[in-house]
Amino acid sequence: MSTGFATPAARAVANPWVIAFVVSMATFMEVLDTTVANVALAYIAGDTGVSADEASWVVTTYLVANAVILTASSFLVKRLGRKPFYLGCLALFTISSVGCALSWNLPSLLFFRITQGLAGGGMVPLSQSILADSFPPEKRGQAFSLFGMAVVVAPIVGPTLGGWLSDNYGWEWCFMINAPVGIAGLALIHLILPASQPGNRETLRFDLVGFLLVAAFLGSLELMLDRGLEDDWFASGFIIAAAMICGAAFVLMIPWEFSRKDPIIDLRMVGTRQFGSCFLIMLVAGGVLLATTQILPQLVQQNFGYTATLAGLVLSPGGIVAMVMMLVVGRLTAIVPAKYLIACGTIVIALSMFNLTYIDGNTTFSYFMWSRMFTSVGLPLVFLPIITAAYDGLPPGKTDQASALMNAARNTGGSIGISLAANVQWFRSQEHQSRLVEHVVPSSIPYQETLKNLTSYFMTHGSSAAQAQQQAFAWIAQQVQTQAALMGYVDVFWVITVLAVATVPLALILRNSRPVAHAPAVH
Repeated sequence: MSTGFATPAARAVANPWVIAFVVSMATFMEVLDTTVANVALAYIAGDTGVSADEASWVVTTYLVANAVILTASSFLVKRLGRKPFYLGCLALFTISSVGCALSWNLPSLLFFRITQGLAGGGMVPLSQSILADSFPPEKRGQAFSLFGMAVVVAPIVGPTLGGWLSDNYGWEWCFMINAPVGIAGLALIHLILPASQPGNRETLRFDLVGFLLVAAFLGSLELMLDRGLEDDWFASGFIIAAAMICGAAFVLMIPWEFSRKDPIIDLRMVGTRQFGSCFLIMLVAGGVLLATTQILPQLVQQNFGYTATLAGLVLSPGGIVAMVMMLVVGRLTAIVPAKYLIACGTIVIALSMFNLTYIDGNTTFSYFMWSRMFTSVGLPLVFLPIITAAYDGLPPGKTDQASALMNAARNTGGSIGISLAANVQWFRSQEHQSRLVEHVVPSSIPYQETLKNLTSYFMTHGSSAAQAQQQAFAWIAQQVQTQAALMGYVDVFWVITVLAVATVPLALILRNSRPVAHAPAVH
């Protein structure tokens, strides 16, 4: 039966490295758009005349649409054929990007962000399978290094690029930059990707009920994670409704998917030792990547007074390290079992996060930069081997499911990581502030001396006695809030350290094999 995938003979039609470069660039665009708009929200809010809270839906709608379509991508590839589906996704993504740039109000922008997310969510898992099918088994590790480079580097580059474009050219260019890359990609994919035939329509069955349940579960989960802190969690009727939908969809999804002959997602795979461990590790890795990419610039801007450009420069050297490491790890996967590379990577990440628990008000730019570079050594050691290990031992008919599930794990893990980091920072900083305030009392000798010295300082700079005292009170209050916020960030790094350490046993229970040399083609 034709399944829509290229044969070995067709594989030789084009240079596989050209295919790898083109699909990796398309993946880079899609992943970039998960973070590039974050720093432009203030500009979008101003231009469209809405509040910052309303503008944040630009990010939320993209993430929700991305999550919803992932699980249906394997069926759509079989139904339409690989090449037509990929070209359709890339064309829709490109058109939607232009639509975002030309949108005339917030509703039109949100509409194009939804279609952009749907197109991107279908495109990324297929990019991964195209890479696997275009290379012989012994070279797949190097091919996946390009895919991994796009997945790891794009979120790092996104905030810096988005800030620079918004400051200098306007927020519209955060989306318009996709147009030339998308057009070039369409032309190249049309020319070089081997033609494929769709599967037998009579034997293909779409699990519509399963898709709706999975879409409701992932979509409402994304909404909860993205909007929870802003809407004060379960004090909000919207969050309560999303939680009820999420819980109900999850409870109904499990028995339904287990009872289907052709489920939209094969949950039995997640229950296996090899794939289930890879799935959980990818959840954590996705969370660490996006949480640290968001929390570190936020920390240096809010507590250390860095500009957006300087905060971007804290991350940029890490992006360079990640690119180099992807090439190195691509070769290592051919000779070192994936389980040991993943374990080493999680240990390096844990150490880099532990290093950040020592920050204080005097921490320098170079300390943050080197810590990020250290993290960027570990991330490729996890992302690349976990992609190949996930397919180890899977029959060819299951690899399309594996691709969709692993990308869903990365996306969902990223959303969980961002939400977890934001909530830990917020609630722990409130706790620290309440503890610090206990020491700021009139009966405290250090407080009295500090207040006296500050009042004298402000008086010497022209303030009256009453004004100087008020300024001293305000300065002390600000310092308490700043210190509490910094301690909250330290707690975030402790949580990420613990999560990274917890994934080491998961890595070590993987099979002692070299997945790259034996992995079946990913569909």
